[in-house]
Amino acid sequence: MGKYFVQNFGCRATQADGAALESLLAAKGLVAAGDRADADLVVLNTCTVTESADDDVRQTIRRVHRENPAARILVTGCYAQRAPGELAVLPGVEWVVGNSHKTKIADLVTIGGQSAPYHGNIHVGDIFAQHDFLSAPVEDAAGDRTRPNLKIQDGCNNRCSFCVIPFVRGRSRSMPAEQVVEQVRHLAARYREVVLSGINLGRWGREPGFAPRTPRLADLLRRLLSETDVQRLRLSSVEPMDFSDDLLCLMASSPRIAAHVHAPLQSGSDRILRRMHRKYRPRHYAERVLKARSLMPDAAIGADVMAGFPGETDADFEESIRFIEALPFTYLHVFTYSERPGTPAAEDCASVPMPVRKERNRALRALAASKNLEFRRRMVGRTLSAVTLHEPGAALTDNFLKIELPVPPPPNLLVECYIEAATAGGLLARLLPAVPGSSGLASQPEACRP
Repeated sequence: MGKYFVQNFGCRATQADGAALESLLAAKGLVAAGDRADADLVVLNTCTVTESADDDVRQTIRRVHRENPAARILVTGCYAQRAPGELAVLPGVEWVVGNSHKTKIADLVTIGGQSAPYHGNIHVGDIFAQHDFLSAPVEDAAGDRTRPNLKIQDGCNNRCSFCVIPFVRGRSRSMPAEQVVEQVRHLAARYREVVLSGINLGRWGREPGFAPRTPRLADLLRRLLSETDVQRLRLSSVEPMDFSDDLLCLMASSPRIAAHVHAPLQSGSDRILRRMHRKYRPRHYAERVLKARSLMPDAAIGADVMAGFPGETDADFEESIRFIEALPFTYLHVFTYSERPGTPAAEDCASVPMPVRKERNRALRALAASKNLEFRRRMVGRTLSAVTLHEPGAALTDNFLKIELPVPPPPNLLVECYIEAATAGGLLARLLPAVPGSSGLASQPEACRP
């Protein structure tokens, strides 16, 4: 088996797992193929967060087998952990390997060399017994070659009633601090911005027995600022109650941490949050978001919001809309509720009809678009820091806005841009001359001073 191709589905954590798998396969002497059609081994690293994600995987398996019937197909990831039998029976699938055995994939595919394929070879175990941490920097996620993603936390100890992730990812576990520092130092030598990600990122370092003590995410960020030359760190998504005053003050104080707060909300209705088994009420969430806005007036503030959760009445949805309208969100990631087998919510008999779910989704997206346009218009006439992207003439600002530069600079630069206009989906800007600046911590906002 000479050439491999890894295809990832879903979130940043899956992308990081896929990057680590590529490194493990290369270490066994396999060579990366440029395309699925040229591969002897096709690894499909799956997502299972929604029914459509499962459908996408099954369709891809059939397509791979049709296009490259000689390829040996290995299916891994979250769908493989949740329902290995569904995947093992599909034509062309030789191995189904759950997240519980993902670190053993390179050994599995190289044992026996070119021996005859054994269809439906399943390797899935107890995910809650998993202690290994699999991760490697993702340096080309979705074509973004200038903002590598580093997964530093995996798993989740929460039990939200709609979510299957704890049962396919296992308990929360963290990349050791020394390893995070080493990885970021390595990436900072080549990239201007590094994105830190995780399944439940705010829980980094909080598991029992984590050495040398029980640190917090803010402590890790301070080490990265002190011990590496990274020019910009960005946090991907942090649960609202993990945005402590300490973390928010550190973000507001350092020009090297992106002014970007993404805190999953799911619903603005108190009753629905209780049904979801979320660990906060709307008032708690609002207090964190308003604290972030007071410390970082121009920060991006985003949320995940779900439409059509079981039992969500018209009154619940209107309560959620009013709550979102009242808060300074700059964007929303809107999802239509999707039943996941084995979760309490999937057994709820108060299902919301799909047409209603989709209509609520449209209403939330319209509200999100309105808020984002208002935010972009507010940035006109400002000077914003941005990292230039691989896409010619494109850059991403510190506060998570896509900008267009008429004279394309090289990618992977940290630049200052004057915002001239809001466009249909972003901002139009021009480059300003480089001005030497401080790379350390800025002075603390007054609200953060002792």
